[in-house]
Amino acid sequence: MASSSTAIPDSNPVLEGRGDEEPLLGRVGDASQQDGRGLQFNFLLGTAIVAQAGIWILAAVVWASVFNAPLMLFSAHPLLNSAGLLLVTQAILVLQPTHTQKQKKQGTNVHATLNGLGVDALIAGLVIIEYNKIGHGGEHFKSPHAILGLITYILFFIQAIVGVTQYYTPSIYGGVGNAKRLYKYHRASGYVILIVSFATVAAATQTTFAKGVLKLQLWPVIVASVITLAGILPRIKKQKLGL
Repeated sequence: MASSSTAIPDSNPVLEGRGDEEPLLGRVGDASQQDGRGLQFNFLLGTAIVAQAGIWILAAVVWASVFNAPLMLFSAHPLLNSAGLLLVTQAILVLQPTHTQKQKKQGTNVHATLNGLGVDALIAGLVIIEYNKIGHGGEHFKSPHAILGLITYILFFIQAIVGVTQYYTPSIYGGVGNAKRLYKYHRASGYVILIVSFATVAAATQTTFAKGVLKLQLWPVIVASVITLAGILPRIKKQKLGL
């Protein structure tokens, strides 16, 4: 800090809207974790309650469709994938409001844990569908959903690897300074990947199995995805994206 512990600065860049606490929409501090408050409050802070409504509705729509149909090995695929997206969304929500060094460190650890669990669930979903297709001699990565799904899996895997290494092993990037320069790209790509993942779920509703067996409809998936994004995107802090 440039000022001493007893000095009062003439201006506060954060309060003026130039600091890390200015979200894309709303006032400074609307999406910022308060000093002394635990990370658990971040899951509902600001517009997070909207995002929670959306992602839980999406998970409920998928799970209801699965459990209202005959259960089989394939059933684990949509269950695991929707659970993975739910966890990844929580990982985003918990980290967005952090702004002090202590908050960022704690938030990153929880973010990494939730993301790790989410990606594990997604990978398990991929293994299930591939095992199922091999067992039935089905075609691989032919439908728009399958192609989008493969792209989504790859993007999530790369995102997770880069996120973990840039924070916990910055030496492989040439040091902490170089690793930190990648943070804004990691954040921006995370939002893009989330949007792609919702598109993948939407594409799933157009598959023969989803239409004929699961009765999974497109409109509730789109509505739930839009609600989720409406809660997440306004909490983005411009400074964290280098804007």
